[in-house]
Amino acid sequence: MDRIFLNKMEFYGYHGLFPEERKLGQRFYVDLTLEIDLKTAGQTDNMEESVDYGQIYQVTKAVVEGEAKQLIESVGEKLAEALLGNFTRVQACKVKVIKPDPPIPGHYDSVAIEIYRERSS
Repeated sequence: MDRIFLNKMEFYGYHGLFPEERKLGQRFYVDLTLEIDLKTAGQTDNMEESVDYGQIYQVTKAVVEGEAKQLIESVGEKLAEALLGNFTRVQACKVKVIKPDPPIPGHYDSVAIEIYRERSS
């Protein structure tokens, strides 16, 4: 299967277990890999045979900047559902949600989850 990548999209959301996170909010990054057959799009140069990256971004933004969740696992799951529900050409998606500044003591770049979901047959 062919793939479309949208990398390091940045959003501001209110997800987290602690009240401060849900009140103050923080940055989140999202990486997406969308599995889609791109052969016809490549041969015809017709946008209707692919997906609109701008629309993918807007759906991602609506989820990440939308309803606050306690877990980034929930954010990832909701985003995968939205992508498969709104874009019929997408056969599967890999969603990575990155939280660069979690309130955890220690030295690290970020914490993240990654999920893979396929369209039900």
